[in-house]
Amino acid sequence: MIETRIYVGLNDSVTKTQIFETEKYINVLRSVCIGYKIPFSFDVEEGGYIHENGEYTRETTLVLILIDAEDDIIDDIARDLCSFFHQESVMITKDRVRVYFISETLE
Repeated sequence: MIETRIYVGLNDSVTKTQIFETEKYINVLRSVCIGYKIPFSFDVEEGGYIHENGEYTRETTLVLILIDAEDDIIDDIARDLCSFFHQESVMITKDRVRVYFISETLE
């Protein structure tokens, strides 16, 4: 199976600051995934990066995790999140993962 991660920073692309509380962005992320009727999970992370002009920025990032999603759906979700969160771009990674389930019942 293929695991796709979409990394969406929360700093506005113009102001370079986070405009809304993180929970508001999380609610938008959930709404987008529910709208596409796709199973998902996400993480809230903090990271940093260097702009082309050499300026260092720290920001909160949402990492959306999708398993075996179709490429066109992934791209549509990424475009929506990029637009809704007012980003220059979002980063997508893909990795082959081994997936299995364990089920256990207490008696």
